[in-house]
Amino acid sequence: MDVADLPGVPDWLPDHLRDDGIEELYPPQAEAVEAGVTEGENLVASIPTASGKTLIAELAMLSSVARGGKALYIVPLRALASEKQADFEEFEQYGLDIGVSTGNYESEGGWLADKDIVVATSEKVDSLVRNDAPWIEDLTCVVTDEVHLVDDGERGPTLEVTLAKLRRLNPDLQTVALSATIGNAEALATWLDAGLVDSDWRPIDLQKGVHYGQALHLEDGSQQRLSVHNNEKQTAAIVRDTLEDDGSTLVFVNSRRNAEAAAGRLANTVRPHLTAEERGRLADIAEEIRDVSDTETSDDLADAVADGAAFHHAGLSRGHRELVEDAFRDRLVKVVCATPTLAAGVNTPSRRVVVRDWRRYDGSAGGMAPLSVLEVHQMMGRAGRPGLDPYGEAVLIASSHDEVDELFERYVWADPEPVRSKLAAEPALRTHILATVASGFARSRAGLLEFLEQTLYASQTDEGGQLERVVDDVLTYLQRNDFLEIEAGELDATSLGHTVSRLYLDPMSAAEIVDGLRDWERGASDSTSASGSPADAPAEPPADSGFTTASELVEDADESDGADRDPDDISALGLYHLVSRTPDMYQLYLRSGDREEYEMELFEREQELLGPTPSEFEEGRFEDWLSALKTARLLEDWATEVDEATITERYGVGPGDIRGKVETAQWLLGAAESLASEVDLDAARAISEARIRVEHGVREELVDLAGVRGVGRKRARRLFQAGITDRAELRDADKAVVLAALRGRRKTAENVLENAGHRDPSMEGVEPAPDVSVDLDDEADTDSNGDAAANDDQSSLGDF
Repeated sequence: MDVADLPGVPDWLPDHLRDDGIEELYPPQAEAVEAGVTEGENLVASIPTASGKTLIAELAMLSSVARGGKALYIVPLRALASEKQADFEEFEQYGLDIGVSTGNYESEGGWLADKDIVVATSEKVDSLVRNDAPWIEDLTCVVTDEVHLVDDGERGPTLEVTLAKLRRLNPDLQTVALSATIGNAEALATWLDAGLVDSDWRPIDLQKGVHYGQALHLEDGSQQRLSVHNNEKQTAAIVRDTLEDDGSTLVFVNSRRNAEAAAGRLANTVRPHLTAEERGRLADIAEEIRDVSDTETSDDLADAVADGAAFHHAGLSRGHRELVEDAFRDRLVKVVCATPTLAAGVNTPSRRVVVRDWRRYDGSAGGMAPLSVLEVHQMMGRAGRPGLDPYGEAVLIASSHDEVDELFERYVWADPEPVRSKLAAEPALRTHILATVASGFARSRAGLLEFLEQTLYASQTDEGGQLERVVDDVLTYLQRNDFLEIEAGELDATSLGHTVSRLYLDPMSAAEIVDGLRDWERGASDSTSASGSPADAPAEPPADSGFTTASELVEDADESDGADRDPDDISALGLYHLVSRTPDMYQLYLRSGDREEYEMELFEREQELLGPTPSEFEEGRFEDWLSALKTARLLEDWATEVDEATITERYGVGPGDIRGKVETAQWLLGAAESLASEVDLDAARAISEARIRVEHGVREELVDLAGVRGVGRKRARRLFQAGITDRAELRDADKAVVLAALRGRRKTAENVLENAGHRDPSMEGVEPAPDVSVDLDDEADTDSNGDAAANDDQSSLGDF
């Protein structure tokens, strides 16, 4: 189909597409137009990566806006939101306004009301609905990318319920769902009352195969010689062969540690193929990487990138990942070794994709388990860059003849698994039932079940009894914890329930936080469990049990000693432990040897914790309590200015993990402030200070300074050492002292003084004060616990 023949699109669009080199639509795109995507019809498009899904989305949204409407583009990841925002901003030259929103789950996003196209994560859209964003009802088109993620146990239920709510709010809403090829696209189309484009067409050829011995065995039955030299691994041979044809390679592995190790080894393969110009540009990128984070991970990544290789996983900071992705797209980095984070939609195609590891550790299986066909096909779909590569190849690696056959049967010739709803599980329903009642979508049990009938789960099962049973269990839990009132079948969210829904908390997290704060206020006597019922008394340990909690040692002390605790005396560690044991925080797991260390930590600091410590004989709960303590210690280290490199080594995490833990703690502590006010607990000041400290990574004395934009933890400490102790002193400070404290960086000093409100922030003619000396190698960068723990990969942190 010629772009000039597109119906219903803005007048400027055909010329815009031609300027981008698009004269005709790809076949799947033409099918979408014929199915009415530019005329307001619902559509499910299940087509391979790089086959034009984004243009289908643009056609739907732009035609909807041209009719006077407003469009929403839902993505699963923040990184994708930024990428799509950049794509869509090219339409601003034609008068469209583009907005993106991915955080602040308590906001109703009023500023987005005037935007023509809004890009947001599914969690953000869910929160906007909960917070009654008025512009949601103005939507005329919603596009959801990577819709197959409704099958994901973590993100899927939110996406599923959000789509159901949007369609309920806007009965005429056009819904466009995009996915790579899935096994039951027709089921999604039925659920969404949509037309279906189900195609395996690709703009460039993709050959799938298996490498074994000295040959690449392809799916069409042919073989290509791909020699493995002496002392060379199969992966290195494939990368070398690709480089000799001026191509790039993506290598997928099953853990962070394997990604880092493989990148280090493959750098030796890439180095001889780099030009002098490429080496110079890569050296500059490597220095940028070192500036992002002062950690061993950052140094290892920089070393690999300098030689044209890189690794990519969720333990990297956002800055690290963006630098790697950009360098790979620019064809400077020739090989990236990645965990599946890079298969989740980020635009990083390559000539070849190597799926080196097709098994991954699965705790539920008790060992290594095969990846799904859909996940492997997602990885394989990254092979081949339209306009850059003549073809793409996706390669699995076999270690025997039998494994060659197994891999062809399991992955190369197999169809992806059908997508199944994960909604009918109590953790998912706990959150979404409360939000559904609080936001007015259901006022009764019958109304709630009627709403849930509009979900994918209801369209995929005839077992209505199962859903009803889980719903009733959840309603009982929510009522017991004072989130819902139920009378004669009518449902009404309490004030606390409305607050929990608005804060975007799992109700179990809210119950844990409220219960812990109440327990502290009443001095740990007469405590209740997070379920709302009296806490079970700990089992009586035998005399030789070997571990006695501190609370057991003092149980005979005067009960009144702790009955009237001062809320301002709540320790930061106690609050960090409280939020770390909620379902909304991924805890650090206990490594070999950790249990004894954290049992001792618990013995020494149990009185700081909020809530009764489980008995050591409650194996699961006690271990979770210790894991939460380990997570809380990481947050405490960060908030006492322990340097990032020490934290990454001590806890076996990456800089991205630290940032993730900090951001989650900030959010949960902010929620705890609101909950404390809601239930009339006088703890807000202590919670606020703990939140600010973890946000900036500083001790108490630096909270005010670190809050000045552009200061941060290290600059705040330098200014403090130079005698500037708070924002007021910085506002009136001697500029020479500030310049000396900030190590002579004039632009930085000017920005800091301007942000602090200094009457004359200019550094022109100012020289650093000679008598000012700052040193960060003091106790602020060390920790009283001594040597860092041995490094270990925290592979259970959540996303790889």
